[in-house]
Amino acid sequence: MGIEGIGARVARKEDKRFITGAGRYVDDMVVPGMKHAAFVRSPHAHAEIVKLDVEKARKMPGVIGVLTGKELKADGIGNLICGWMIHSKDGTPMKMGAWSPLAVDRVRYVGDAVAVVVADTKGQARDAAEAVEITYSELPAVINAEEALKNGAPQIHPEAENNLIFDWEIGETGATDAAIKAAAHVTRLRIVNNRLVPNAMEPRAALGVYDRAEDHYTCWTTSQNPHVARLVMSAFYNVAPENKLRVIAPDVGGGFGSKIYIYPEEIVCLWASKKTGVPVKWVADRTESFLTDAHGRDHVSMVEMAFDKNNRITALKVDTIANLGAYMSLFSSCVPTYLYATLLSGQYNIPAIHANVRAVYTNTAPVDAYRGAGRPEATYVLERTMETAARELGISPAELRRTNFVTEFPHQTPVIMNYDAGDYAASLDAAMKAADYAGFAKRKAEAAKKGLLRGVGMSCYIEACGLAPSAAVGSLGAGVGLWESAEVRVNAVGTIEVLTGSHSHGQGHETTFAQLVAGRLGVPIDSVSIVHGDTDKVQMGMGTYGSRSGAVGMSAISKALDKVEAKARKIAAHLMEADESDVVIEDGALKVAGTDKSVPWFQVALAAYTAHNLPAGMEPGLKETSFYDPSNFTFPAGCYICEVEIDPQTGATEIVQFVAADDFGNIINPMIVEGQVHGGIAQGIGQAMLEGAIYDPGGQLLTASYMDYTMPRAGDLPLFKVSTSNTPCPGNPLGMKGCGEAGAIGSPPAVMNAITDAIGSNELNMPATPSRVWAAIRATGH
Repeated sequence: MGIEGIGARVARKEDKRFITGAGRYVDDMVVPGMKHAAFVRSPHAHAEIVKLDVEKARKMPGVIGVLTGKELKADGIGNLICGWMIHSKDGTPMKMGAWSPLAVDRVRYVGDAVAVVVADTKGQARDAAEAVEITYSELPAVINAEEALKNGAPQIHPEAENNLIFDWEIGETGATDAAIKAAAHVTRLRIVNNRLVPNAMEPRAALGVYDRAEDHYTCWTTSQNPHVARLVMSAFYNVAPENKLRVIAPDVGGGFGSKIYIYPEEIVCLWASKKTGVPVKWVADRTESFLTDAHGRDHVSMVEMAFDKNNRITALKVDTIANLGAYMSLFSSCVPTYLYATLLSGQYNIPAIHANVRAVYTNTAPVDAYRGAGRPEATYVLERTMETAARELGISPAELRRTNFVTEFPHQTPVIMNYDAGDYAASLDAAMKAADYAGFAKRKAEAAKKGLLRGVGMSCYIEACGLAPSAAVGSLGAGVGLWESAEVRVNAVGTIEVLTGSHSHGQGHETTFAQLVAGRLGVPIDSVSIVHGDTDKVQMGMGTYGSRSGAVGMSAISKALDKVEAKARKIAAHLMEADESDVVIEDGALKVAGTDKSVPWFQVALAAYTAHNLPAGMEPGLKETSFYDPSNFTFPAGCYICEVEIDPQTGATEIVQFVAADDFGNIINPMIVEGQVHGGIAQGIGQAMLEGAIYDPGGQLLTASYMDYTMPRAGDLPLFKVSTSNTPCPGNPLGMKGCGEAGAIGSPPAVMNAITDAIGSNELNMPATPSRVWAAIRATGH
C-alpha cells in the first residue's frame, strides 16, 4: 500500500483479519486450565430472596464452584456505581440504590444475577445453574416510569422515595414561561422516545484470570474503555489493586455505547477466578444480552414551543421523565441531563429554554448511553416539534427552520453549550437539492394514483461530541476527566507504533489513525501500527464513546507527532549541518528547503537510536507522549430528508428515499465516514419503524430474541444519498467534529416526520409498525 494520508479513501487495514475469520475476540481466548461460568438469574422482576440452596448444584458433574452474593460481600467486593453525580434542583444528590454484582437479598429486574456456577464446560455450568434452588417472595413490579412516580407504586430502592432518582432542571423557567404566555402561537406535543436494545454483533464476554504466584489479575473483556474498567474495578469495586490488574479489550464486535460500562459479569469472573483457583470465562447468549445489556432511550416528554408573529421561536419548555431501569449504570445520570437537555436549542436561535428532567427507577434492565446518548432524544423532541409547528402554522418545514437557524458564531445557547462554528443553511440546501424537495408534490400525486400515501420529512440535527473538557465535565459532576492520551514510538528502522487510549470496535482506527501519521511523515501507511485496548501496553486513556476518537484521540496523536517531528528535525539538521528552521518533512525524508540536501526518514530514526552523532545534550531515542484535553465540545450538524410511501390498506411503509447532508469538519477517510453514517441511519430507521423493548406488566421482557425484537434488514433500508460540507472545528488541531453517532441522531425524526406527513396525523409514536400506522390512518378518517 502506498502513502495514503488525510482525505484519502483508504480501504480499512483491519478488515483483512475480520473478513477472513482471523479476528481475536474474547471468546477466542483460551488459557490453560480455563473453566466456564453460567449465571443464575432472577426470573422475577421484583422479589425477595428467601432461601438460596446451592448444595445440589455443587455436587453435579464438572462443577468447580457455586458462588453467591453473600460470599462476594464477605470478600469485600463493592457495589456497582454511577460515575456522574447529578443534584436535584433543590440541591439534594441523586438517590443511588445499591447494586451488588450478585444480588444478596432482593432482585429488581428479570435477569438480575443471583449466583454464578463455574464448571469444566459451558453445558455443565448451565445444567448446574438450573439446579440452584432459590425460593423467592415475589413483590409487585412497575415497568412504566410515569406509573413508578405515583404514590403507592412499588418501592424499588429504599433510598429513592417514589422511585425518584433526581428532579433536575436547566435554563430559565421564568423567562420561558413568560415567552410562552406572550406567544402568537404555541405548539404542544407529548413525545415518547422508545426503549431500545443495543444488539452489538458480538455479545458481551469476560475472561478472568487470577495468578496466585504473582498475586495478579487479568481480565479480557468486551470493553470500549479498558482503562476506565481497570480504574473502577480497583478503586470502587475492590476487585484488585490497580497495579495488579491488567484489562485487555481485544477485537470487539460493536459496542454502540453498551460496552462503555462495567457490568457485574467482569467483576464476578475475576473474583470467581481467585475463589476457585481457575481462569473463568463467561460469554453471554443472545437472550442474556437482551435481558442484561444496558438499554437505551426510554423518555416521555411534554413539549411546548412558542413562536412570535414572524414565526421566530421565542421559547422552548420541555418536561421529561427518563426511565433508568432497576439500577443506575455507570454513566446513566448524564444521558438525560447534560447530554440531552444541553442540546435542546438544536440549530436554532432560541432565546429562552427550560427543561425539567425526572429520572426514575423501574423494574427493568438498567438504561444508559446508546449510540448518540441523549442527543437523539433531544433531536427527536425538537425536530418532531418543529415539523408539527410548521404544519400548524401552515408554512414550509424547511423555511421555518431556515428562519430560526443560528447564523453567527460563536453562539451561546441558554443551556450551557457554546457553538463554535457551523453553516446550517448549507446542509439544508444540499439535502433539499439531493432530495429534489421542490419536486415532491408531483411524486405525491403520482403515488396517490397508485393508491399510496407519500410523505416527506426533515430533520436538522446538532450534537455535542468530542467528550469533553475535563474541567467543564468535572464541574458538572463527572467522576473522571475526558482527555485522551497517545504515544508515538518511532523504531530504529523508521517504522512507527502509535499507542492510543482510544478503543476501536468497528470505527476503523487502525486505518484512519495510521493515515494521520503517514500523511504527516510521508511514510507508507503499512509502516504504521496502531496499538490499543491493553492497559499493560498503553498508558492511561479514556476510551471511545461520544464520537471522541477523532477530535480528542487523534488530536492527542497529533500533539505527540509535533514532538516527534521537532526532535527529528533537530537530528536531521545536525546530520546535514543545516539550520533546524530550514528542515521540512515530506515524502518520507527530512529535507533542507531550497536545496538538494535530504536524509531518509529511516536514517534519522536509526541515528536517534545508535546515538553516535546526536546534537550535544540530546537524549537517544525517538518516542513522544501527549495527553490532550479538549477546549470545547465539537458540534457536528446536518440535515436529513426522508421520503416514504405507505399502503393505507396495510400500514406497510417503504422508505423510497433518504438523503443525509452532514458537516463533520475535516475528514480523514471519506469512505469510513460514509460507512459510519450508513450504520447510524440504519439504527435510526430501526428505532423509528421496527425496534422497541417491550415488558409485560409483571416485568417480563417480551422482546427477548430476534423473533420478537425486530431489527432492520437490508430490505427495510433504501440506498442512502450522503454528502458532507465542511466548517472546520476551531477547537482542536485537526479541525475534526466526529461522525460516529450522527446517523442515529438525525434519522428517527426525519422518518417519523415523513410518515406523519403521509398519513396527515401527528399522533404516532415510534416504532411506526404497520399496525400502528394502519390504526393512525383509520383514526384520521382515511
